Amino acid sequence: MLIFQQSQPGRAAAAQLPMPIEAPDDLPAALLRSTPIGLPEVSELQVARHYTNLSRKNFSIDTNFYPLGSCTMKYNPRACHSLAMLPGFLNRHPSAPEALSQGFLSCMWELQEMLAEVTGMKGGVSLTPMAGAQGEFAGVAMIMAYHRQRGDHQRNEIIVPDAAHGTNPATATMCGCVVREIPTLDNGDVDVEALRGVLGPKTAGIMLTNPSTIGVFERGICEIAAMVHAAGGLLYYDGANLNAILGRVRPGDMGFDAIHMNLHKTFSTPHGGGGPGAGAVGVSERLAPFLPIPIVERVAVEAAAAAAAAPTPAHRFRLLEARDRPLSIGRLSTFAGNAGVLLRAYVYARLLGRAGMRRVAEFATLNANYLARRLAEVGFTLAYPERRASHEFIVTVQPQKKASGVTALDFSKALLDHGIHAPTNYFPLLVPECLLIEPTETESKETLDRFVEVMRQLLEDALRDPERMKGAPYSTPVRRLDDVKAARDLDLAYRAS
Repeated sequence: MLIFQQSQPGRAAAAQLPMPIEAPDDLPAALLRSTPIGLPEVSELQVARHYTNLSRKNFSIDTNFYPLGSCTMKYNPRACHSLAMLPGFLNRHPSAPEALSQGFLSCMWELQEMLAEVTGMKGGVSLTPMAGAQGEFAGVAMIMAYHRQRGDHQRNEIIVPDAAHGTNPATATMCGCVVREIPTLDNGDVDVEALRGVLGPKTAGIMLTNPSTIGVFERGICEIAAMVHAAGGLLYYDGANLNAILGRVRPGDMGFDAIHMNLHKTFSTPHGGGGPGAGAVGVSERLAPFLPIPIVERVAVEAAAAAAAAPTPAHRFRLLEARDRPLSIGRLSTFAGNAGVLLRAYVYARLLGRAGMRRVAEFATLNANYLARRLAEVGFTLAYPERRASHEFIVTVQPQKKASGVTALDFSKALLDHGIHAPTNYFPLLVPECLLIEPTETESKETLDRFVEVMRQLLEDALRDPERMKGAPYSTPVRRLDDVKAARDLDLAYRAS
């Protein structure tokens, strides 16, 4: 039931409504509302129950196992939320002067430094991008700015593997580049010979994630980096899979020149439903001048006079703007990114420490490989059985589709009836009927074992009663929808009957 359907005339959350606000005299009559705004008239209790019950209908990482490949849906520690919501953070206005923002700016500077260290990006980090896709845009925009600043205007080609995230070619196109796609070999590695064939004087760079979206580590990454650099191009690292290598391997050491980091994934801040996010970018030294602004800078402060009543801090923090960074690609957000997400990521990084970050990758990889082997044991087909998984892996249910007509989508819908969110469906596109599964490091062995048992049961159901599988889910508040119609025939507005 919609909350509008609970509305009763005169009902309100307050015992006495405030006095009506008179419209200012200088507003044009044509702009004044002639009818009430149409909000539901309900009590506070009705509101509380309505939205609490709505939240219980949703799948979330706090309520269900969420093995959504390439999205790193891991548990968000409550300590990160509570500390990011301290009054000093919540009450700070984004336009507050730097003198009144030193605590916040200190945290942001430390986060920049930690991210630069853990990724090996010696040119520094900017926290400004507000999503992974915006971080991607910043990365390619910096690469193009680098070539233009050197007068190398012919470089306009970005190389993208066929298994890449869809945002990669979209980003390249938005930056005015021509996309050159290269294939992936049957063993999961990039086709180096195909790469050699497209490199040339027009090459601006290549966009890769490592491990790739296939869930395996690119073994030829050093050779690839050397080839691209020799051709005059740069390397961009899609940080969607950073959770697999955190504290273990650094993209900067692999030869990458730019990286975006999904802090709302790897650094465990809430995400979903379109945001909020944080796509911090790091760069090698050659791209440092082009980082998006503002960037937090630490400045040494002279020692206080002996007669000073209070000690002077050793450092103060300031925001570098366009006047300080004339080659910057500019602003990507009104202020300096999503402050609440960045604070949560900062607290999470502090909680982990250097050793904890290493454990993230170790346990994420352990969980993924354990789950892959267990699913293979009960009858699922691994897409790349000869390769060790990274933090995620792919199974294909193509054999089941051939045997009974049950598809990857049917498996995903049936999982909902068992209280498990679906893995990523049909991505990457080069693996037919695939499920991209990422358990993350925060799940227990008991949770993984239950997932295996449910998947084993679904394998049996696919052969015994395929028609029932095709009708799933049965226990959710909303049954299976026509996805194509929903995408093409949007109906987003409430209309009172």
